[in-house]
Amino acid sequence: MKLITFTTALALWLLAGIYAQAQENDHDTQTSVERLNSFRETIIQEEKDALKASVENINQRVEDGNITEAEAETLKQELAEKHALNIENRLAIIDNKVALLQRNGKVDEDEDSQIIFRFGSSGKDNENDNVLYIGPKNQKRKYDRRTSSDLVFAFGLNNVITEGESLQDSDFKVAGSRFAELGWAWKTRVFKNTNWLRVKYGLSFQFNGLKPTDNRFYVDTGEQTELQEYPLNLDKSKFRMDNLVVPFHFEFGPSKKIEHDEYFRYSTENQIKVGLGGYAGINLGARQKLKFEEDGEDQKLKLKADYNTNKFIYGLSGYIGWQGVAVYAKYDLNTIFKNNPVDQRNVSLGLRFDMD
Repeated sequence: MKLITFTTALALWLLAGIYAQAQENDHDTQTSVERLNSFRETIIQEEKDALKASVENINQRVEDGNITEAEAETLKQELAEKHALNIENRLAIIDNKVALLQRNGKVDEDEDSQIIFRFGSSGKDNENDNVLYIGPKNQKRKYDRRTSSDLVFAFGLNNVITEGESLQDSDFKVAGSRFAELGWAWKTRVFKNTNWLRVKYGLSFQFNGLKPTDNRFYVDTGEQTELQEYPLNLDKSKFRMDNLVVPFHFEFGPSKKIEHDEYFRYSTENQIKVGLGGYAGINLGARQKLKFEEDGEDQKLKLKADYNTNKFIYGLSGYIGWQGVAVYAKYDLNTIFKNNPVDQRNVSLGLRFDMD
């Protein structure tokens, strides 16, 4: 008797589970069908907006004298037929997906809603497409994108301009003193109908390194910071300042306008770019690294202190380049140290890579 009762209960429990699962599948199918049907108006509106943008572009080309009125009418007719077919085909896809769902009771993944991650521009003519993109797989291009963003990396030689002295008399090794910069920059076209002037701005980390000559290192005496000879023979003496700055440049240079049916872009490929501007920010800290041998053993000292350095950083910078590579120079207008009797300012020269 107990076995019969248990078997009956188990069967009822399994039937209830099957029924609940069927109800859940029906609900999911119905929800998916409703979502697909609601997407119809979105498709129609997207194609209408794309057609409108293309027609405005054609009208602008007529005003600029690039094409005649007759040519414009032909192009508009072709575009109208194209977008009408787009609507017809895309709605047919929706109908087929709805039929598939209703027939099989499965939720089919909507490819248009897939999310992709892309690092790097998507084509040579996409000057104003972002380098970093996260979004729908089939996201339509914006008709006119005036702002783009890209990664900035620079490195090269670093030194100090001392008041009353030339770089030939520098207290620092030319080849051993180096700088690096890493940041993110945005570039915005200034004028609506031309791209000859852009503004470039962003956020960067600067690392300025100096290697003193003649076995010396920096010492904060309380009143000033000065180079003194180290009592042991130094294998390495390096002083480094880390800055967080906001660069700002006006970028000049020719570009080519590339027009498509639904969008246009300005391309600076194979064109010279010139940037003039500056930067301002804060000194995050200063440190020294000393390597030497004592009693037959290698020693390493890492010293982090204030060293009487200026906390507010500002200066001038500029670059001239081709493609994504440029010769880059920057010069601090602030002195390195606050109370030193002789003014010293950091100067850098190297290569800059804007990965747009």
